[in-house]
Amino acid sequence: MFPEYDVIVVGAGHAGSEAAAAAANLGSKVLLITMNLQVIGQMSCNPAMGGIAKGQIVREIDALGGYSGIVSDRSMIQFRMLNRSKGPAMWSPRSQNDRMLFAQTWREMLEQTPNVDFYQDMVKSLVIKGDKVCGVVTGLGHEIKARAVVVTSGTFLNGIIHIGEKRFGGGRVAEKAATGITEQLVEFGFESSRLKTGTPPRVDGRSLDYTKMDEQLGDEEITGFSYLDVPKITATQQRSCHITYTNQTVHDILKTGFDRSPMYTGRIEGVGPRYCPSIEDKINRFADKERHQIFVEPEGFNTIEIYVNGFSTSLPEEVQYAAIKHIPGFENVKFFRPGYAIEYDYFPPTQLKYSLETKLLSSLFFAGQVNGTTGYEEAACQGLIAGINAHQKINDLEPLILKRSDAYIGVLIDDLISKGTEEPYRMFTSRAEYRTLLRQDNADLRLTEMSYRMGLASQKRMEKTLDKKNRVVTMRKLLTETSVEPADINSYLETIESAALTEKQKAAKILLRPDVTLKDMIDSSETLKTLFAEYTPEIVEQTEIQVKYERYIEKEQELVQRMSQMEDLVIPDSFNYDGISSLSNEALQKFKKVKPKTLGQASRISGVSPTDVQILMVYMGR
Repeated sequence: MFPEYDVIVVGAGHAGSEAAAAAANLGSKVLLITMNLQVIGQMSCNPAMGGIAKGQIVREIDALGGYSGIVSDRSMIQFRMLNRSKGPAMWSPRSQNDRMLFAQTWREMLEQTPNVDFYQDMVKSLVIKGDKVCGVVTGLGHEIKARAVVVTSGTFLNGIIHIGEKRFGGGRVAEKAATGITEQLVEFGFESSRLKTGTPPRVDGRSLDYTKMDEQLGDEEITGFSYLDVPKITATQQRSCHITYTNQTVHDILKTGFDRSPMYTGRIEGVGPRYCPSIEDKINRFADKERHQIFVEPEGFNTIEIYVNGFSTSLPEEVQYAAIKHIPGFENVKFFRPGYAIEYDYFPPTQLKYSLETKLLSSLFFAGQVNGTTGYEEAACQGLIAGINAHQKINDLEPLILKRSDAYIGVLIDDLISKGTEEPYRMFTSRAEYRTLLRQDNADLRLTEMSYRMGLASQKRMEKTLDKKNRVVTMRKLLTETSVEPADINSYLETIESAALTEKQKAAKILLRPDVTLKDMIDSSETLKTLFAEYTPEIVEQTEIQVKYERYIEKEQELVQRMSQMEDLVIPDSFNYDGISSLSNEALQKFKKVKPKTLGQASRISGVSPTDVQILMVYMGR
């Protein structure tokens, strides 16, 4: 019934969808298995993509030839560039999306991808021969052979849903849990543990009073995520979000349900996301706060369903309902479905190689929440890398390994493998030590050529990147060569209270002034307007960033060069840590467990001191 596949992808969420697309676009014959073909690429939680650091990840996925950026652009109902008031290293794109259109677009793109087959069934076990995975066994009893398997099980492995004192099996509300894989892998020697995440109620938008809330509009300029020319909504087509707040009455009512909360009665064993706490957790941890923000987010163009962001909860349904009615604008609210918590299995990611292949079993790859992460973007980028490297593995090609200085994706994977995680891992700009280099605006310049050489990024994408690169170089050169007369620019400088020119000056030098922008300079100067008439806003912005932040970028590049010396010191797999008597016991245990590939990775392992690294360096030298 089934042919032998090159790659089988288990699960069709954000990680699984990216993994299937990447492996197939590289030429592998792929089977995507999911328990429900109607929810491919489903937004299980909030209907949004991107945000702080996450937006950078989506742009990196796009630059590498993944689909998430294109799907997000085609399904967005609002776009905002966050942190515009800060430096460009902090700018982060974010979109509100039409939940149904997002999933529909994902499915359409996968169906239009050659080499992808689909099958609806549960995978209950893996086919293992020796120390290699050779396929899967489904709930209907089919054994399907493959040369590599990518597991992207999300929250479905032994998932349990909690609403107050009620608990039942499920990977998502109204969807059953997946069983069998955890037990099989633990028996083989894998370590597994439990995590939890939560989701808020969904409500009827017709029952809300938006006049009691603050409106949150989208940007006038919609840049989106994809570097390709993907059709997007116009500014006037955007849907508004709204902001309201909890109050002491809401908090007091919620507290009446704490004795029936699975979080506080011990029924939930798993650790939840510290950076996205439930409303009951916020009240408990931040008792001094009189109110908490609630973001009222529409789920699409053609639905009345509203996502109540900031009110994630697993309290009894009647307590949720009684409390939420006291939030301004929610007095007459009608529930579509209550909030709930979900607890699920994951495998601590220190059991992985940088390729996301498991250390214990050859040709088995993990991606997404099964590795302890939280968030669509974190899952999608892992899926992309796992899909790429599954293809590379079966074709005896070098894996794609992104360094911390290459991409936020590299930071994420290195953090997971070197440090592990005991709580759902979420990406932040603060996790990246080279964030001036890893901006959302230059992901294509950083990554597209690398992907193109592998055969994933298209010729069209590569040509667009090269054109951007060349135009920026040309524009920078023209700015350093072109002089601007005082009469041509002083009226603009006066409007921003900057000193007037007394003699002509190079355009690049004027641009270095605080508050001066290249766009406004061009608009104000006839000389520059004529010179740069054919340059797009994207090229203008990129040129300005490179000119204004040149010294900061150079300093960070020098730091990368210095740190790369440690990354180049490879630790052999056969290295005997037991032979180093002067190592601390904690470092010895961590080195033996993680088996770092380089001295740089060894230095980033939690619990390893600089002294331990120096000792290791001395012994490596011997």
